[in-house]
Amino acid sequence: MCGITGIFKIKDNLFTERALLEKMTLALEHRGPDDYGYYTASNCGFGHRRLSILDLSSAAHQPFTSANGRFVITYNGEIYNFKELADELRADGFQLKSNSDTEVLVECYSKYGTAILPRLRGMFAFAVYDTQERSLTLVRDRMGVKPLYYTKHGNTYLFASEQKALFSADIPIVLATESIKEYFFNRFAAGTSTLFANIKKVLPGHFVKISAQGYSSETRWWNLGEEIAKSSQINDPVAWFTETFDESVALRMVSDVPVGLMLSGGLDSTAVAASLFQQQFKNINTFNVAFEEAEHDESQLARKVSNQFGFKHHELEINGSDFYGNLLQSIYLQDEPLTHLSEPHLLALAGLAKSNVKVLLSGEGADELFGGYVRYKPLAYPNLIHAARVSGALEFFRSSKRWDKLYRYSQISSNDARVIYNGSNLYPNDLKKQYNLASEPENAYRYQILAEAKQLYPNNLQRQALYFDQHTYLASLLDRNDRCTMGASIECREPFLDHKLIIGAGKLADRWLFTGKKGKYVQKQSLMKRLPKEVTDFRKVGLSAPYTKYLTQIDALRNDVEALRKSPIFELPYFKNIDKNRLVNEFFKNPNQYTAVITPLLVFHLWHKIYNAKFGSIITDAPIEFI
Repeated sequence: MCGITGIFKIKDNLFTERALLEKMTLALEHRGPDDYGYYTASNCGFGHRRLSILDLSSAAHQPFTSANGRFVITYNGEIYNFKELADELRADGFQLKSNSDTEVLVECYSKYGTAILPRLRGMFAFAVYDTQERSLTLVRDRMGVKPLYYTKHGNTYLFASEQKALFSADIPIVLATESIKEYFFNRFAAGTSTLFANIKKVLPGHFVKISAQGYSSETRWWNLGEEIAKSSQINDPVAWFTETFDESVALRMVSDVPVGLMLSGGLDSTAVAASLFQQQFKNINTFNVAFEEAEHDESQLARKVSNQFGFKHHELEINGSDFYGNLLQSIYLQDEPLTHLSEPHLLALAGLAKSNVKVLLSGEGADELFGGYVRYKPLAYPNLIHAARVSGALEFFRSSKRWDKLYRYSQISSNDARVIYNGSNLYPNDLKKQYNLASEPENAYRYQILAEAKQLYPNNLQRQALYFDQHTYLASLLDRNDRCTMGASIECREPFLDHKLIIGAGKLADRWLFTGKKGKYVQKQSLMKRLPKEVTDFRKVGLSAPYTKYLTQIDALRNDVEALRKSPIFELPYFKNIDKNRLVNEFFKNPNQYTAVITPLLVFHLWHKIYNAKFGSIITDAPIEFI
């Protein structure tokens, strides 16, 4: 696991920015504190920060050059089936000089080119420089577990694992109004978009190739919809899930350093714990964040499961000052404002784990694969929900936060919009009422994915929402996981996101997903004999947090809410119609009702303050040159 950076010159310009490359790479020191390296030649320079996981020796030092000298790679991730691929290379006469997946990857690329990508089983983001063509190729894994960003500035392309490395190279910070819209309406910018008009993501399952003359092309090397459509039906879903999941967990234990588990006590992380125990993995450390508030706390279940399996359990409880410090640090690490609200706790958890392990397993992805969110339920009866709202039936239940959210959601009238906004906290009518924002984002990428989902699952809104979330909402969760764990120099691995599980889940009948109050029926059936009944029957909590309490009882956060009245974010054109004073007043009068309303503004304000202090002026929608 690492941080990667690079500068690529086009139109016969030569690389001369070694000092700038070093500055970019240093900005990612937290991603790789164990080693660093550089490659410079002709029109290209690569940087690398290493967190040593496989082959801890200098033989695995990066950037890494293929044996024939043609290809150079800077690589972030893990190829879990690298030993199998290494055996194939040796059978073909390759003499590998390390025990690293990096060398296997570059030699496979040397032999097969991008045709090797569908055979890789893992998480990865890497850049390859072809010294013969003088071209650059940027590659990202199927689900986007590992991040990769790039920009074009004049006759230069720059790329990095995190945007902050690009800004360290004096790339201007130019906000995109469309992305700001997505932040408020959809919680994050999807697809290739970022908050920044001049920075793009390499899409999951895609690679971008840039020629020496600056011609660029984007290729989708993995298409989940096509994979689901051509795959076979699963005859015994429970046996399939158990076998495939265990295989995925075992693969993610491939490591030359200790591996631990983020154990919340919920169904997903305890599924990983049960699989580790079933497969007789030893010396497992588990880590948990505890809360004083019972409605947010699963620590007792985490302790019970860890003790039952003979693992060594660690937990911490975050106080107000710790939370505030972690909040500010996580906002900086994220590079873009994000409101999943669990970032400070994940960062603290990774920090707790750091003294014991270098790798953490996570239960991330199960909800989006197997239907684990309550918000999917209304999509089974969209017309009934709408009729209940029109008749006024839902009005009687609005005192409950969950029912109030359902009432607000029921105001969405089209099925497409019900899917597009299913993962939102605030809906279009809310934003019009609270922020006076009536102009919805274009959401071009979201509608592209929705079109794929509708083709794959016509007239099935629940399945469309799952497919949609796997390409959008899950991507933002993976960004969160990556930044918060790598912020503490910890690698995070997600066993639920093995492509065999993802494709198979897409093929299951609805009843194996949505049966029961909490969904994930096939997963639950598989775990019945492995887990205590308290876990399989426990109501879903996840890594939620008492945010209203934090905002009202932590002095620093109360001050930040008050500071919204004079925040420079309201000088941005998109914010001009927001009545900030009214919202702050309403929050302090009724914090329970207005926490969801004030939080996106507060996080954006804190992000703006942190980024402005770190990198200087922030521009809105300036004219830019891009691809």
